[in-house]
Amino acid sequence: MKRLALPALFTVIATHAFAHHGWSEYDANQPLQLNGTIQESGYVHPHGFVRLKTENKTWLVVLAPPTRMENRGLSKEMLVPGGKATVVGYPNRDKPEEMRAERIVIGDKTTELR
Repeated sequence: MKRLALPALFTVIATHAFAHHGWSEYDANQPLQLNGTIQESGYVHPHGFVRLKTENKTWLVVLAPPTRMENRGLSKEMLVPGGKATVVGYPNRDKPEEMRAERIVIGDKTTELR
């Protein structure tokens, strides 16, 4: 039984590691601050997200893992479609519609994500 469990465990770890991307794909030399309306949100692993509609386009904003967001006071209920948000972070080098958020402001609450 142990022989079967070990390969399965390695498969799960390898799959998770492959699915998780590194932060080097975001350009820390080009900080952004975006204001907009949340169109969609996901409180999912490995990272939460919001689709934020700004004046010019809709961005996919990569957030922190749900456990970190929850520990820092950003609940799933705060990321409701139609809500206003400000995000500060860095653009993806290859995907012009994606950014990684360092912080998010919902109402009068600022949450540091990194």
